[in-house]
Amino acid sequence: MKALLTSVLIVLPVSAMAQDMNHAGHGTMQMPDHKPAESTVPIVQTPPPPSAGSGPARAADAVWGADAMRDSRKALREENGGMKLFWVDIDRAEYRMRSGRDGYLWDAQGYYGGDIDKLWVKSEGEGSFGDKPEQAEVQALWSHAIGPWFDFQSGVRHDFVPHGRTDAVIGVQGLAPYQFDVEASLFLSSKGEVRARTEAELDQRITQRLILQPRTEINFSAQDIPELGVGAGLDRAEFGLRLRYEFAREFAPYIGVSQEWRAGRSATYARAAGDDPSVTNYLAGIRLWF
Repeated sequence: MKALLTSVLIVLPVSAMAQDMNHAGHGTMQMPDHKPAESTVPIVQTPPPPSAGSGPARAADAVWGADAMRDSRKALREENGGMKLFWVDIDRAEYRMRSGRDGYLWDAQGYYGGDIDKLWVKSEGEGSFGDKPEQAEVQALWSHAIGPWFDFQSGVRHDFVPHGRTDAVIGVQGLAPYQFDVEASLFLSSKGEVRARTEAELDQRITQRLILQPRTEINFSAQDIPELGVGAGLDRAEFGLRLRYEFAREFAPYIGVSQEWRAGRSATYARAAGDDPSVTNYLAGIRLWF
């Protein structure tokens, strides 16, 4: 009898709670009646799948219309991939103070073209004041991107002085790991002479506008070329440091120092001409690009 009374006392409160939940407004355990909020996001109808030959489906066409988006896509291609650019860089235009007669040097290049193919033109030369240039050349190259960082280049080089001659050129130019700007070229003259040149430089930022640039250039030759004062093997090497201040990114005067060496038979040719095969230059110049 005691067990039966205990069961009745437990069941009665539970039944009362169930009745309260079934009668809205008559209990504290009523579950709220929530209605879903109406969505304010516009529903874009997915365009039907294209028929064969009609091109890929584009969601924007369903909103703005195919004609309007066709013009937009054309502008996007032209401005972010197909655009032609013109760029000129006068990397070095400098006065060279040295023992004996002071000199000058220029090194400029520029291109016109797109991301993949460009027409690249380069010119450089040097000499002493009061005398004709010791060396002056122009290159016209077709440049083709062979990766994100490097271009393959081929074309012609013409030396105006010291002796007019024309070379075929092949080479590469680009940005190596650790931000080195590098250039390597192989030259084959109309007389069958083979020469090569490698250049590398690195911009080391001291501040956002003050930049120290180490630079090296090495020239080689496969044979002796007496009329040019060039010996077989290592012909000439130059290492320099330039400190420039960018008043604007496109305008930066600089000062620096460079050391030139002639090696092997090239040094012998230099001594025979009355020149020093090892020369130190103190530099003052300007860098421009646009």
